[in-house]
Amino acid sequence: MAGCAAKAPVSDPVAETDQGGVPDDAEALDPEVIAAPVSEGELTQAEQAVLNARFGLLFDLEDHDNADVERYFNYFNHKARGTMERWLERSQQHLPYVRRVFTQYGLPQDLVLLPFTESGYNVRAYSWAGAGGMWQFMKGTGRLYGLRADWWIDERRDPYKSTDAAARHLRDLYDRFGDWYLALAAYNAGEGKISRALKLTDCDDFFELTANNHKLTGRAKLKPETKHYVPKFIAISKIFQNLDTLGYNPVSWDMEPAVVPVQVPGGTDLLALARAGGLTWKEFHDYNPAYRRQVSPPHMETTAYLPAAKADSMIAYLKDPGSRPYAGYTQYAVRSGDSWWRISNRFNVPVAVLKGVNNTKSDTLRPGQLVMVPGNEKGRVVASSPSEDTPSSTRAIASRRSNYVVRSGDTLWSISRKFGTTVDTLKQSNGLRANTLKAGQKLYVPDNSGQATRQAVKDAEQAKAQLVRYKVRRGDNLTAIARKFGVTVAELRKWNSINSSNTIFAGQNLKVYVH
Repeated sequence: MAGCAAKAPVSDPVAETDQGGVPDDAEALDPEVIAAPVSEGELTQAEQAVLNARFGLLFDLEDHDNADVERYFNYFNHKARGTMERWLERSQQHLPYVRRVFTQYGLPQDLVLLPFTESGYNVRAYSWAGAGGMWQFMKGTGRLYGLRADWWIDERRDPYKSTDAAARHLRDLYDRFGDWYLALAAYNAGEGKISRALKLTDCDDFFELTANNHKLTGRAKLKPETKHYVPKFIAISKIFQNLDTLGYNPVSWDMEPAVVPVQVPGGTDLLALARAGGLTWKEFHDYNPAYRRQVSPPHMETTAYLPAAKADSMIAYLKDPGSRPYAGYTQYAVRSGDSWWRISNRFNVPVAVLKGVNNTKSDTLRPGQLVMVPGNEKGRVVASSPSEDTPSSTRAIASRRSNYVVRSGDTLWSISRKFGTTVDTLKQSNGLRANTLKAGQKLYVPDNSGQATRQAVKDAEQAKAQLVRYKVRRGDNLTAIARKFGVTVAELRKWNSINSSNTIFAGQNLKVYVH
């Protein structure tokens, strides 16, 4: 794994709370990344010509034609061809930036292909040993090159910062060994391991070193992964240089996303930032996979990448975050008998993080005290255990799953008769305490069927059709907008997640459901 030999001290107590964990959306490396070289049948005449040829358009490393290179070349062209095609497609949004950075550092252009060898160009990939991101940095090596990885954020997943770090790391390894193949081997195994192996075998070349690996013993011996690393890289380079000849779709160099990098203050509500740009959490997180929570680390400034088309409204939010606070948090009311440790277990958030977010060092909590709990990176607020579901959380879930719109004159009893269920079931499914309903209210009716279901769907579609998107104008306020559409201010606040301390701003889009 990349840089597995280097380690660095942890810089703050909060970082220590999650040194061994990986994000909830971590993806395992594709098996093809770590597969041993295998052949499947004979190479075609065109494939053999590509394997034997030298190319120098953008690729200026020397080629070494050996058995492992041929086996990997065969493997990725045949047995693992589908995976290779998927990797090529995934790489298109990153390749232009990687090539730009490596050009700035004066590195050989071949090296833009290294993430294929490391991760298949997957920013969310993690190895069994804990290496992360498309460059597969271990935490220690990442920290040496400025990549932070803790409970809040993992910058090894930041395609921009990690690419710059990888360029500097590769440059340093080349300065150490004076040979690119040895530098690549050291990227995989660690520079200390390669240095010792060279000294013990009295070699100065990667292929000579692997040929003499049998002379090494114990921990000094190179692992098969390291022996195969450079041949695999060379094989993938040959494929990439000859996509058309080998029958692959061409790689587009015009798919780099247009983003605006901005500095985000500590403790920024990232979910509210996403909503300010009209983005879902998933959309925002695709641009910013480094964030592990819906709130940025409270103890440091971080970099967020905003889609250029949405950047203006998102930057406006950052200048006035009070306009929509706490979308990425949940407020928890302390109960009798609660402690920081108990709340930590309930929400799966470290005590140090909870105290940091709530700006306190005190161990004392009092019933009724409100504690802010940050949301996680999956796009939902960290939830309590099922046994402690609250009516408000049930209502929120029911609202998302709603399949019936209350009409004038409806009662829980009449709705239960219509759908063949009970009043108690309706109340429990929707987190209702009282029996009162109001027209336009959305309910979730479980296990409904037949004609009633079709009517409910029709009603839901009708309600959806009555949604109006209103763009706030200069001088508008919630009261004036409410009067304009014949709704209440409370409804406007509810539909748009605006609390009593929020302000609205010109250009903001509001949802209005016209009765």
